[in-house]
Amino acid sequence: MKYYSKTSMQDWWKSTFPKGREIIKITDASGYPVSIAYGEKGEGKPLFLIHGIGGWSYNWRYNIETLAKYFRVICFDAKGYGFSDKPLYREKNNHQIIEFKRIISALCDRPAIVVAESLGGLISLAVAQDYPELISDLIVVNVPIFADNLPHWGMSLLSQIPLELLQAADLGRITTLFAPLVKEILAIERRSVLFDPTKFTETDAYWMSYPYIQFPGTLTKAAEDIQIAVKEIQRNQNKQPNLISKIQKNLTVIKCPTLILWGQQDSWFPYKHGEKLSKLLPGSQLKILPNCNHDASSGSPDAVNAAVLQFLKKV
Repeated sequence: MKYYSKTSMQDWWKSTFPKGREIIKITDASGYPVSIAYGEKGEGKPLFLIHGIGGWSYNWRYNIETLAKYFRVICFDAKGYGFSDKPLYREKNNHQIIEFKRIISALCDRPAIVVAESLGGLISLAVAQDYPELISDLIVVNVPIFADNLPHWGMSLLSQIPLELLQAADLGRITTLFAPLVKEILAIERRSVLFDPTKFTETDAYWMSYPYIQFPGTLTKAAEDIQIAVKEIQRNQNKQPNLISKIQKNLTVIKCPTLILWGQQDSWFPYKHGEKLSKLLPGSQLKILPNCNHDASSGSPDAVNAAVLQFLKKV
């Protein structure tokens, strides 16, 4: 039997969303059509859950059910991640901002609530600045808006490997050949950003590593976004035009109600960054989550859910 059998576990999409995994077509930032995987549950005002770098909709597994009692919860895999398309061409540095805008516009006919974690939070701040009509309420979690370096050794490694080499290995299904090793490396990485590492189960390891093992291109696209991030950080440090400083300088234009959540034990970006962000974002609220590391959505889901619902006045 192959290490990863498509029938070895119940399809997460089918067990989580009434219609299972759905597909929407958008035109990406480079002008090409791409398929975006998404799922939705619940009724009422739309609420998007946006994952961070290297993740996919599964990151929100402990939040969907609770929030869907009050809202139409929509999870999607960003282009290059999870079950969405992974094009071979290189990306523009602002591609996720443009594509997120197009996904919201395609799935909603009114302003949406956005709950976004890590890099997803940074992208969401940019969308709130550039397309304010799309977002009614914004919740960002452990957002890397003041990052001055890569927070993890694995990211640093991927930032230095030529994309052409990674792509050749990726398309050659190297990750499939070394599936147990890939699964173990991802499990170690995910446990390192949890306050309680024992919460990351074998099932979690299976699903978090699934796209990297089953879908060629996943590793390359994650590495490409990391390399884009490195260049943006370097440009910011060198006082050259970059997305990070642009987002920082335009925080005052965000008018929608905004909640900032930050793990008190975040090992990637200290909670002092959250305090700084709250001072620069007029009218925002800040809540520090105790016993919470960087991966708040799955590491401290009850605290995240409670904070979101309280902010949105549903409890």
